[in-house]
Amino acid sequence: MKKKNNALVNFFLLIYNIYAFSVFFLLMLFVAFFVFVFAFFPEPQSGNLIYRVLRVWALTWFTLIGIKLRVKDETNEDANASYIFVSNHQSYMDIPVSVAAIRTPFRILGKIEMSKIPLFGFIYKKAVILVDRSSALRRSESYINLRNTIKKGLSVLIYPEGTFNETGKPLKEFYIGAFKLAIETQTPIKPIIILNTLDRLHYSSVFSLNPGKMNAIYLPSISVTGYTKNDLDKLRDKVYDIMSQSISRYNQK
Repeated sequence: MKKKNNALVNFFLLIYNIYAFSVFFLLMLFVAFFVFVFAFFPEPQSGNLIYRVLRVWALTWFTLIGIKLRVKDETNEDANASYIFVSNHQSYMDIPVSVAAIRTPFRILGKIEMSKIPLFGFIYKKAVILVDRSSALRRSESYINLRNTIKKGLSVLIYPEGTFNETGKPLKEFYIGAFKLAIETQTPIKPIIILNTLDRLHYSSVFSLNPGKMNAIYLPSISVTGYTKNDLDKLRDKVYDIMSQSISRYNQK
């Protein structure tokens, strides 16, 4: 009986996944049209318009597939200020959650591998600052692009873990880039912790998608005033500890 119930659940989950990803790509067709049009606008207006469309896309997709995103802000800070947002990374769902949760103009640092996905890759390349970690030269180019983005008064979002956290711990080890950028540009760091995306879509299979809730929580920003390049490890560890403790605190609720 238990095997029969499991088989039934798996069948309905398969149907749900086919539906959810069909809706995903249909909405992407509409987004691609607007991205193509907005690509002719000057920056930063072009990117800002693309992100507005992506936010509508993400929220619409979540609604149509039965996913509820809850955004909480633990602060009363200026939402329009420039920040270096840093977030934990555990699922492919983290990107649409980030796009939906962050309302101030920003750009995401994203892996170049994602740009190879049909249709999605076209939109991804227009919206994301690409990073190719296999090449030191291309990593340097990405860093320069991030710095120039901040100079324009925009925020950036970086996943300092670099890739999915598969450790079973709240966070895996952070790369240093986001914190070097914060100190060099004297831009405050604003952590965002994303919860429950691993429950919605596990990194082990794109067909593990299921309905339910997800959460994005803004934590207080961290000033880098007074920090120098000699304080990189100190700043990284401080942000790591704050985020790790916050994830553990919310997971215990």
